[in-house]
Amino acid sequence: MRKLALIGIALFISFNTIGQNTSSQAKELLDQVANKMGAYSNMFIDFNSSLINKEAGIINDTPIRGEIKLAGEKYNLNYLGNNFIFDGNKLVVINQDEKEITISDSDLDEDDGFIYPSKLLTFYKKGYTFSMGKLKNNNGRKVQFVDLFPIDSNSDIVKVMLGIDAKTKHIYKLIQIGSNGAETTFTIVKFKSNQPISSNLFSFDKQKYLKQGYFID
Repeated sequence: MRKLALIGIALFISFNTIGQNTSSQAKELLDQVANKMGAYSNMFIDFNSSLINKEAGIINDTPIRGEIKLAGEKYNLNYLGNNFIFDGNKLVVINQDEKEITISDSDLDEDDGFIYPSKLLTFYKKGYTFSMGKLKNNNGRKVQFVDLFPIDSNSDIVKVMLGIDAKTKHIYKLIQIGSNGAETTFTIVKFKSNQPISSNLFSFDKQKYLKQGYFID
């Protein structure tokens, strides 16, 4: 009996150690990715997004295209018919269909249960535990997934699977699973770094949009 108890304790310690190792490996890999991509003076990223929610009968087979240009904390994001411009202090959201503009003193966050493309490099640093996921082959590209789980049990996000190109250490795919059963996927289809950029890429020309008849809140 004592021998069985010792075996049980040994197995518990072994599994616990393995769990800690996979967690530290995942954190190390995420930091490598963030350090490498964060060292670029800027990044130009084209991506596809899709949404599947079988429980609600939503299957979006046609990818939604988007693009984002980032430089440090600043970004210019075109997604879902909106242009998001963040200059490091203020966020401007331009709804081109409705010709409406909102300006706020804070950046986008994940409080609404959604990880925005502008947060790909930083979202994991707060509020998640990690573990190494599966290594997959995607058309000859080796993609190492890291599984992330929110610490907050009331989070609208249940799980995030971040796919990292094993060769370039660049983010390739993000799969977010919500508590409502929705599965949102972002796939990077084009990536460029250290590109020449316009000085006004992250600035908002208020007079330009007023002349075009936009309503500014």
